[in-house]
Amino acid sequence: MIKIEIITKENLEITVNKLRFTGWVSQEVEQYVRNIIQDVIKRGDEALIDYTEKFDGVKLNKDEIIVKRDEINEAYSKVSDKEISALKIIKDNIMRVERKNLEGLKWRICDEDIEIFSNIKPIESVGCYIPGGRASYPSSVLMTTIPPIVVGVPRIAICNPPSKLKALNPLVLIAADICGVKEIYRVGGVQAIAALAYGTESIKPVKKIVGPGNIYVTLAKKVVSNDVAIDMLAGPTELLIIADQTTNLNNVVRDLISQAEHGDESICGVVTISKNIANQIINLLEKTIQFIERRDIVINALSTKGFIAICENVEQVIEFVNLFAPEHLEIMVKNFDEYLDKINSAGLILLGEYSPVAISDYCVGTNHVLPTGGYASIRSGLSVLDFIKQINVVKCSKKGLKKFAEPLQIIASAEGLYNHWLAIKERLG
Repeated sequence: MIKIEIITKENLEITVNKLRFTGWVSQEVEQYVRNIIQDVIKRGDEALIDYTEKFDGVKLNKDEIIVKRDEINEAYSKVSDKEISALKIIKDNIMRVERKNLEGLKWRICDEDIEIFSNIKPIESVGCYIPGGRASYPSSVLMTTIPPIVVGVPRIAICNPPSKLKALNPLVLIAADICGVKEIYRVGGVQAIAALAYGTESIKPVKKIVGPGNIYVTLAKKVVSNDVAIDMLAGPTELLIIADQTTNLNNVVRDLISQAEHGDESICGVVTISKNIANQIINLLEKTIQFIERRDIVINALSTKGFIAICENVEQVIEFVNLFAPEHLEIMVKNFDEYLDKINSAGLILLGEYSPVAISDYCVGTNHVLPTGGYASIRSGLSVLDFIKQINVVKCSKKGLKKFAEPLQIIASAEGLYNHWLAIKERLG
């Protein structure tokens, strides 16, 4: 069901590249996506309606693209008080983490001669893509909208594909409502990304597009990124678990299954130095998987994309992880400090047996929109940092200016930019 990879010094990099997702770079699919985007640019709402019927099986009228207040109010009657309360708890936790993130960006350097400080300004507008299809994701509404809310982005829009009955999931609507989102659009896929980027009669363009999606949505974000900012090119979800002889392997199996149920393309792996542990995991998986929900999805994901990598030693485990740069990394060993300080590439790290990936997908306040496909080696997960412009402000006295005059004159002269020096010299008299 899940393959074993024996890692050596010689095959390490090749194996990591083989196991990571790279499917979104298909030129054929990218051209298909470009054609849809160009059609939306040309025909606007008419194209949105046609593609929603083609891909979602839903025939919309033009006035149904925008979700009305009556539908949001009705959504509250379709869910339980406990579900609403859960969304509010998750919202509060995300707000707490993002406000902490923001605090660290504000600083001031001040003495009698010069003052320098940071000024944080939000970007003007954000479009949040919320996936649909096999499942609904109210948690993604919270994850994508709360960071821009914390920094004060004045306009936030959501796009979400409709069900066959034209409805959006009630919890998706409620999640948007408790976050104060005013613009909700009943459209998904490539056409939604095109609308957010270039606008239609019903949807005004935004400055930045964020949120997870399938291969087509990801490629659409790549295409429009020439004209509008995006968060990242996120492929299928990834989970990598470090396990040793102290690890509760039942927890490993449960976490592999929980992440595999996201879809057939989910990449779920274990890295260890023990072949015995690998065999135990395989045996436990085969027993456990017989009695789970969404069994076919999990089996397809684990049989095609699942793996157990057996390394030669702890140092090679760490090297494997850093090369793989997983979206989620669980260090499920007793002495996790042995690994933590040496791991520098992961979207999110979860320590110990009581920190499963599922808790980070929902409740603790860290964002679940994370880099995949190796991008965790160069960027972080979605946060307030994606929605701000940090503008540094300088206020210098004449005495302070005089302090910097000599080094400035030397470097400006070396670069041949003599007027830079004269702009200082004339101020000093």
